[in-house]
This record gives sequence, C-alpha cells and structure tokens, in this order.
Amino acid sequence: MERKLRDRRASSKLSDLVELVLSRPLVSAGMIQDRLKVTKQGALNLVGELGLREMTGRGRFRAWGIV
Repeated sequence: MERKLRDRRASSKLSDLVELVLSRPLVSAGMIQDRLKVTKQGALNLVGELGLREMTGRGRFRAWGIV
C-alpha cells in the first residue's frame, strides 16, 4: 500500500483511506464517504486506486477489505 501512496498530492485522501482500511475489517462506500468527507463516486475511485478486494460479492451495497 505504501507504493500506491508515492507521488501523490499532499491533499490526497488515499492515505486516510489506508488508515481506515487498516483499522476496520470491512469498509463500505458510505463509510468512506462519511469518514473522509468525499462524494460516493470519490470513495469508489479511491477504492479502485488502492486496489481493495470486494468482499460481499454484490453489485450494490458492496464492502471492501484486505485479504
């Protein structure tokens, strides 16, 4: 995960997402949205950049975690 954080802007929320994911077993887009103060689409984009694994197997109401 540290490699993903290299060459990022100082204002990037990606490092905050890493801390959130390490503190919780599963995170949802709504949880990311509330904690990091980003939009739902921004939360989904951050999850995509970090490369988290989707754990619920659903199209809606998804949750991600680290395997």
